[in-house]
Amino acid sequence: MGMHAESGKEGIRDKWLVLGGGFLGWLFAGVQLALMPFAALTISKDLMGASFASAGAGTWFAGYSAITMLGAAVGGIVFGQFGDRFGRAKGLAVSMLCYTFFGIAGYFVQSQEQLLILRFFVGLGVGGTWPNGVSLLSEFWADVSRPALAGLMGAAANLGILLLSFLGKWFAVTPDTWRPLMLMTGSPIVLAVLAFWLVPESPKWLQSRTIAKTTIPGIPLLELFRPPLLRVTVLGICLGAVPLLGAWASSKWMLPWADHVAGAANPGYKALVLSCWSIGATIGGLAGGYVGQLLGRRLSYGAISLCACGMNILIYSFLQPLESAFLPAVFIQGVISTMFFGWLPLYLPEIFPTHVRATGTGISYNSGRFLTAVGVMAAGLLIQLFHGEYAKVGAVTGLVYALGVFVIWWAPETKGKNLQA
Repeated sequence: MGMHAESGKEGIRDKWLVLGGGFLGWLFAGVQLALMPFAALTISKDLMGASFASAGAGTWFAGYSAITMLGAAVGGIVFGQFGDRFGRAKGLAVSMLCYTFFGIAGYFVQSQEQLLILRFFVGLGVGGTWPNGVSLLSEFWADVSRPALAGLMGAAANLGILLLSFLGKWFAVTPDTWRPLMLMTGSPIVLAVLAFWLVPESPKWLQSRTIAKTTIPGIPLLELFRPPLLRVTVLGICLGAVPLLGAWASSKWMLPWADHVAGAANPGYKALVLSCWSIGATIGGLAGGYVGQLLGRRLSYGAISLCACGMNILIYSFLQPLESAFLPAVFIQGVISTMFFGWLPLYLPEIFPTHVRATGTGISYNSGRFLTAVGVMAAGLLIQLFHGEYAKVGAVTGLVYALGVFVIWWAPETKGKNLQA
């Protein structure tokens, strides 16, 4: 009786350690994702010096965003395979260590090119955190409502963005003070080290490895790109690409736009814009899984796509930063556009079997970042074409959300079904 009680206590403890590790890992990844959109213009003012111009700074902003997406795309594939082969918990810890270590290294850069390289490695870690964290939670908490877990993961990164906005209000980020911000946002490296020792491994993964020892082991990446999983993999990539393209090629331009309009006279305005967006995004991330459960996977994704497209057009075409309606609209756009990121951790684990789940979700969520990197660079070219007018770039690129209505048409409905073995 005592042994069973002890075992039960350990099981509960392990569940909470997994939840804390996955949630915090993705929360601080959100801080890193928001860091350059928040601070890029300020950093460019320092590193470009007398040659600073809004169009040129916009190109660097696009470059930072694109290189982070490229790194995340590679990291999702590499660390996703790492998680399927060596364990989700180890994959999560290594990914966190990667983005925090190279985030701290940003303190020492002397040029935009150096920072660009470091942001690629930050992206590697960010990309690997999501598939390992989502797989670990979905397998460890299989007896808990999946919409609740999906919403929690969807909200985590946005809470990280909100945390950065609060930090930006407390610590004024100027061309003279941005370097300490790199140290602050990299400080969770302590949690990354602790994750190696404290976060337990997924029982489902351990079981799948035991079974694999009696069969010929496959290579997850190869399995995903041949029948019968090829169609599922391509679909997952498309579903992940639409919200990522929308977020990075369009939505993230609100911050440099607001910073440019507010100017040096109102340096805190960009933090206020980020706060409004991230509060809405946290709500949207939490709600995304429940919306997917309530309306079904297909209808919910299509509806979110249409609404996100409409909000982006409204903001960039009819509103201006500093106007009274701008911040409420940014809040609403944050709610709608980030419902995707509560929907994806609900749906993607449902369409892949256990032995390739981390790799499959990693590829689905992060391969879209290859397209996002291209899209962001295209947006950077548009900023030159439109002579530094951020709003025109956001309005044009926001149309990508409409593609979600067509992509979801090909997706199977998985509402009410259990995770595959």
